[in-house]
Amino acid sequence: MIKKIFILSGLISFLGLSAQKTHTVLAKETPYGISKQYGLTVDELYRMNPSAKDNGLKIGDVIVVSKGGSGTKAVSSTPATATSVSKTEKTGTITLQPKQTIYGITKQYQISEADLRKLNPELDSHMKIGDKITLPLDNIQKFGGSVPAAAVVQTTTTTTEKPAEVKTVTKTETTSPDKGLYVVQAKDNYYKISRQFNLTQKQLFALNPGLETTGLKPGEAIRVSGSDSVATSSNNSIKVEDNFQSNTTSAPVTETTRQTTVSEPVKNSSNTAFSEDDYVTYTVQNGDTMFSIMNRFNVTLDQLISLNPNLADGLKAGMTLKIKKQDPMYSKKAGDVLSVVLMLPFGFDANDAKYRTMSMDFLTGAKLAAERNATNGQKLDIKVVDAGNETTFKNSLSQLNPDNTDLIVGPFFKSSVLEVLRFVNDKKIPVVAPFANSEDLFDYSNLIIIETENSVYSDRIVKEVGQVYQDQKIYIVSDNSKANANAIKAGLEKSLSKPNVVIVNSSSEIQLENNMMTGQSVPVIAILADDDESAGAAFASKIINLGKQTEGVKAFSMFYSPSFEKNVDDLSKASLVYLMDRKINYDGDFEKEILAAYKAKYCKTPSKYAVIGFDVMNDMLTRENKKGEIFKQIGKSQTQLATKFEFVKAKPNGAYINNGYRVVRLMQ
Repeated sequence: MIKKIFILSGLISFLGLSAQKTHTVLAKETPYGISKQYGLTVDELYRMNPSAKDNGLKIGDVIVVSKGGSGTKAVSSTPATATSVSKTEKTGTITLQPKQTIYGITKQYQISEADLRKLNPELDSHMKIGDKITLPLDNIQKFGGSVPAAAVVQTTTTTTEKPAEVKTVTKTETTSPDKGLYVVQAKDNYYKISRQFNLTQKQLFALNPGLETTGLKPGEAIRVSGSDSVATSSNNSIKVEDNFQSNTTSAPVTETTRQTTVSEPVKNSSNTAFSEDDYVTYTVQNGDTMFSIMNRFNVTLDQLISLNPNLADGLKAGMTLKIKKQDPMYSKKAGDVLSVVLMLPFGFDANDAKYRTMSMDFLTGAKLAAERNATNGQKLDIKVVDAGNETTFKNSLSQLNPDNTDLIVGPFFKSSVLEVLRFVNDKKIPVVAPFANSEDLFDYSNLIIIETENSVYSDRIVKEVGQVYQDQKIYIVSDNSKANANAIKAGLEKSLSKPNVVIVNSSSEIQLENNMMTGQSVPVIAILADDDESAGAAFASKIINLGKQTEGVKAFSMFYSPSFEKNVDDLSKASLVYLMDRKINYDGDFEKEILAAYKAKYCKTPSKYAVIGFDVMNDMLTRENKKGEIFKQIGKSQTQLATKFEFVKAKPNGAYINNGYRVVRLMQ
């Protein structure tokens, strides 16, 4: 009898353990990290695992992270004669996005894992990208951010009069929460709104038919919801990624296999014929999609459907479509030679040498690119003009011949760029601005802006932080203007659930939090929004010191600092992520070839501005065809020696802006 009792009590003990949820400790996991992962306090974790507090955590330890059955209450059955009415809450669905996890969903939508599993009984087998997850509608509306506006709402009312007679009424309707709409502000433009809501401009126009032609009107509500890598040889690694827009059709290309060849421009095939003055016709081919046709002919979805109502039944091979003609792009007047003017601020005539070294370096890189393209068969006529300085620039315009110029690279300054644009306005000659970037340049359809806007970088930092955020305090180190810091703070407060974000003036103000119960230091997230080199060095030093005090500190920077590369091993412990407009992969074959050619020609390695000169000139020349139709290939994504070029329209019939940049991750 004693033996039987022992076996029975052992079985009960085993069943109790099996009801508990456990976790196997992995490398570098801490009690704080594990407790946050399962929604516990550190004290609760220690209460369930006394030995962990005494002996610490070791890799492979199995610890209890929840006690099954402890919160279970007995529920008495309802007598058969009783009448009860229950109404379930309204629910909606979200579409599972890349990198979303069960834990991440519970944190974002403020729902317990138990409740999540009640709504999704087969949750574990439905966690693939694109799967639908059911959630309370209120939670979706409060915490969903930019989730698609349409949500399925189910309201179920169950009335019980007798055990054998159960009536169930299910009502399904579609709602459009306000989060799917945005009210246009006075200074908004297509580019700013597209970046704010992580859309391409084509997607924005597809969501709002007619918007491209009518324009943005302040106060109007519009609908807003519907990268290369290389490892270095060290104990830690640096991973470099290119930023790719969501409408990029090709997969990211690793730096070791960088694309250096350029596809031929789209040509009018035999199945395209001009028929009327206002449109052309095109016969749909196998493999065509709506987006490929929109990209090919540079038209909007609304323009396609307005001329082709039968598209409502779907796109089919053999269909003949009417395509609206666009404003004619610039093309050469005659001959095969492409006439290019370089306008650089040498300052010889103005007796101003302030930018002379920069200009000379830029010219060396541009010259190498021109010689490279000439060797490949391109016929070029390059003219270099001294752009003086901002006060004497107008004198240099007399050296331009608008009737015999196909491309202008430069000048450097915004005021000078505006002068050139006005001077060639009637000819619509393409003008490339290597450094100037301002909203008052966005109206010029023949302008190509090279510098990526800071708003693109701040948006990316918000996205990166959102992927690792687990209720840590967030510090943002600001520059004097605080514009970048405020943009990041606003983005975080919009995308995260009640974040604690603090803007500070210096890295010295970043402090670890303390757990009042355990006295342990709690990790924080630190963000650098200052491009000053000394600020970068101070930030790197602070992150290294914080990492020595506790594990789990995460660091991000909008800008590159030389200190980051000098302290790769230490900063990789904080998984530092920083953004760069340019970075050379010294192991790439293309890069080795260009660097060797530059050194052979000039007996030195290229400076920063020599690299920019090469990248800008090589990218522009490889987009040109024999007719000088550079804008026909402006939509292609290309990476040169150090720079990623990915151009988008600032506004319809407006300037092209480069949205390309590099994401650098320091990894252990």
